[in-house]
Amino acid sequence: MKIGLVCYPTFGGSGVVATELAQALAGQGHEVHLVSYAPPARMDPFVQGLSLHEVQVSSYPLFKYPPYDVALSSRLTEVVEQADLDLIHVHYAIPHAVAALLVKNILAPRPLPVVTTLHGTDITVVAQEPSYTRVTGYAIEQSDVVTAVSGWLARETETVLGTTRPIEVIPNFIDLARFQPEADPNVRACLSEGSRPVLMHVSNFRPVKQSHLVVDAFAHVHATRPSLLVMIGDGPERRRCEERARELGVADHVRFLGSKADVDNLLPAADLFLLPSRFESFGLAALEAMACGVVPVGLAGGGLPEVVEDGVDGLLVAPDADGPAIGARILEALSGEDGLTPLATAARATAETRFARDRIVERYEAAYLTALERTPAT
Repeated sequence: MKIGLVCYPTFGGSGVVATELAQALAGQGHEVHLVSYAPPARMDPFVQGLSLHEVQVSSYPLFKYPPYDVALSSRLTEVVEQADLDLIHVHYAIPHAVAALLVKNILAPRPLPVVTTLHGTDITVVAQEPSYTRVTGYAIEQSDVVTAVSGWLARETETVLGTTRPIEVIPNFIDLARFQPEADPNVRACLSEGSRPVLMHVSNFRPVKQSHLVVDAFAHVHATRPSLLVMIGDGPERRRCEERARELGVADHVRFLGSKADVDNLLPAADLFLLPSRFESFGLAALEAMACGVVPVGLAGGGLPEVVEDGVDGLLVAPDADGPAIGARILEALSGEDGLTPLATAARATAETRFARDRIVERYEAAYLTALERTPAT
């Protein structure tokens, strides 16, 4: 099958999942053409069967804002024609789904199924902006197949947009060979500085991630159980977190590493992974931590409870919990008779049994076949 896959190239969940999917599909023998405005952060340029097509946006004095959606549509049209693609799979609704539908119209009557995958903020944030609501709804209604990464997100889409379009839930997945519990001794020694617990947070530091709560929770834990906090990523809330660490007197025990593409080398060195987002549509970062045998700690809202079972393979606290409440739950887990071991073991098992890459990729392949069946050849 010849597949055109459109995504953002960032460290965010949609870009990561799309890139990992593209590489997995190529590994299954499909011809995959990845379209984005830059090389995706996690793309391996040496995967056979995978090609990258970058979108170039021209500046013109008349345009206050460069029309990326138009440039994307033009580039995507070229790729479809030149590679003779069977279908387009877009990740993130705006502008990717709209661009794909425009390409479909441009090339009509040539059949070109469009599969749209919703990842979260494309519905919970972007679609709720009046400027985008109606267009987002149209793009979803007109797609041949629509998927969402969690049942919560599928229901949220129906609520926000009032759409009656069937949405198939296909969860995110994990490469179990890449994300493993075995930590590099040198990394562990460097981060832990001894045997003290290592708490870790990975995000884009946007307000929805509530990264400041990670610092608050850590300060509560550290006061009773000396620990280390590792903060990975970058974004608008990073400075606030740095200032908060100084205010609470724990700055010397917090390390800000910035954005890292090799989180699979860092996660196994942690004991707990903190993700106190206001809501997560799925919680891919938590799943990556679980695959590494790291205990996830998050809020019991959004799609995260579909990934983490409280007290079994992770810890979930009330959606309105503050930092000290999160910290208290962590201390409780650390002081248990067997410590974090049962939770960590179960976390890895969950990743293996429910979210293995090959099993989820098969579901996307089935969705592609459904889309092709719904688009008769001319």
